[in-house]
Order: sequence, then C-alpha cells, then structure tokens
Amino acid sequence: MASHGLTYDGCNFFRQRLVLSTLSGKHVKIKNIRSRDDEPGLRDFEASFIRLLDKVTNGSRIEINQTGTVLFYQPGLLYGGPVEHDCNPQRSVGYYLEALLMLAPFMKTPLKATLKGVTNDPTDPTIDLLKSTALPLMKKFGIDGEAFEIKVVKRGMAPGGGGEVVFTCPVRKTIKPVQLTEPGKIKRIRGVAYSVRVSPQMGNRIVESARSVLNQFLPDIYIYTDHMKGTNSGKSPGFGLTLVAETLNGCFLSAEMSSTPQGQGDPVLPEDLGKNCAKLLLEEVYRGGCVDSSNQSLALLLMTLGQQDVSKVLLGPLSPYTIEFLRHIRDFFQIMFKIEVQTPLEDERKGGDKVLMTCVGVGYSRELKHSQDR
Repeated sequence: MASHGLTYDGCNFFRQRLVLSTLSGKHVKIKNIRSRDDEPGLRDFEASFIRLLDKVTNGSRIEINQTGTVLFYQPGLLYGGPVEHDCNPQRSVGYYLEALLMLAPFMKTPLKATLKGVTNDPTDPTIDLLKSTALPLMKKFGIDGEAFEIKVVKRGMAPGGGGEVVFTCPVRKTIKPVQLTEPGKIKRIRGVAYSVRVSPQMGNRIVESARSVLNQFLPDIYIYTDHMKGTNSGKSPGFGLTLVAETLNGCFLSAEMSSTPQGQGDPVLPEDLGKNCAKLLLEEVYRGGCVDSSNQSLALLLMTLGQQDVSKVLLGPLSPYTIEFLRHIRDFFQIMFKIEVQTPLEDERKGGDKVLMTCVGVGYSRELKHSQDR
C-alpha cells in the first residue's frame, strides 16, 4: 500500500482520526486508550462507532488487542447503501451522525442509514441541530439533491433511548469551493421545542420563556412545538429546545439545550431551559461567523476536500475541538490553512473576534483515493 500509516496516543478525538483515516486511505494506530484507567480500553460507544464504520466501508481491517487499549484500523472503500445501526445509548445518535455526514458524500452508492438510540441528550449535538445547520452548510458545498435529508421517525431521550433517525445522502463526485466571508445580519429565528413522555404543556412553556428573551431583538421568531406520543416517544421522559438564527446571506447559527436525563441530577424547569437556550443563541450570534461552533470542523473538512481552488470561510473563535481537527487535517492530507484574525470595530456591532480561514482543496474524489489504495 502506497500510503503510510499514522500513530496516535490516547482516546481523545477518536472519531476525527478514524473518519480522516477512512477518507485519506491512511491506516491509523491508536495506542494507550485509557491504559491507566480502572476500566482500560475502548468504551462500548466507541466499539459501536467502529462497527458503524465497518458497515459503511468494504474491506476495512480492524484489530484491537485483548485489553482494548490498542486499535489498528486500515480503512476499506467507502461503500454506503442501506445501513442499519443500533447506536450505543451512552452517546446520542448525533455522535455517530456527525461522522456519517463527513463520509456520506464520498460513498460508492447513496447512503441510507437508519440509526436507532438516543436522539437528544445534553452532551452531543441533537438530531434537530444537525438537521437545521449541518445540512444547509453541506448544500453550500454543492452536496444536494432530493434524497438529502435527516428524518426523525421516533424520538428517544437519554438515558433510555428508543429513538430512530433516517439519514439519506446522494453521492457527489467533487465538492465545490466556497467563499463564505459575509454572514450578514440575523433576519429570523426558528426553533423546535420538543417534549416526550411529559405534559404537552412543557413545549409551550419553553417557547414562551425563549420568546421573552428573543423578542427584544427581532420580531420574526417562530418556534414549533413537537410532542411525540405513543411508540414514537422512546423510552425516557424529557424535553428540550433547538434554536436556529438565519442570516441575510443564508448562514445558520444555532444553540440547543436538553433537560437533565431521568435520574442523573437536578431536574430543570422548562422556563429556565427556554431562557438559557435563548441566551446561548445570543452568545453564538456574538461569536458570529458563517458557520456556528458545532459545525466548524465539518466546514473545514469540506474545504480541504474541495476542488483544487481557494476556499474561504469566516468563523467565530475556533473551539479546542476544531484546533485539534486542523492538526489532524495536516497529518492526513498535508493541508495547512491560512488563519487571519479579524477584530471588528466597536461601532460595527459585529460581535467578537472572527477568524478567516483560507485553504486550497486537495481535489478529492473517490477515484483518487482508490488509485492511492492500489
């Protein structure tokens, strides 16, 4: 095999490494996975993630030592097609879907993934968030089509799960370069207040409290309430809110909150949740940029894999996760970004410091990767 492998230490940024390995065709070895822990080795949700990668690829080789502290992964070809996967309830479906979003456009056949498990929890991005921000972002890179959607069939709150999500994505030969440098002002706010296995009134209470904060800024606010009943409501009670602000130039900034999972700490009032979520959205707007902080790494990956042309994206302050992702992109694709910090003037009212990221794509296509593998 032409491409050489990479070796990493520890369990951090596990998904980044495996996703980039799959795309670049370079094998990867991760050692010392929680080797000093009382329970060493891979956790169940990570093992479940490896199984999902195995399902969407053809001919991947995965070796794990007996204690689970060393993983060797040699990626196969991205195949796609219909895939069903039971996600581990320790993490939400969003944890798995984030990685699939990065891989899906480069499959051999269009992907139709049915993921079952926890759809909304406080730690991972929820399905609603990915649906309302990640998909529009990918459309800007030319990944679009009738069969490009995320559908919530059943909701499942943590810790019980029982939700079901269907993600379909068309195949793209190439990714087009983008120039996203002017986000523009916020024109409207949309949202979803969801509740399952609790009183339907919860949704209305969340909406009212969120509006009490946001109505001070603009009138065009519409928050849907989504109350699922019966078998579609999963196994655990809970509620939450996802808010998305859309700018004049079609950029989406988002924030979300979920209620504390049953039996895992102090319960939260829907009024407080609505207010805090609205404040989180305002904070995200202050950070600004054309991509919100939860989708920074997706945008940077698509820029890297774009045609051999210059892409520019204006981001808010980079999150630590994104900074590590940039290091991994350098390792796997030898691509370095030009980073310019822009500090807006006080009277411009454009929020905090922004970062302009520029790079030239590698002109990635499936054929290119296959020829490397031979």
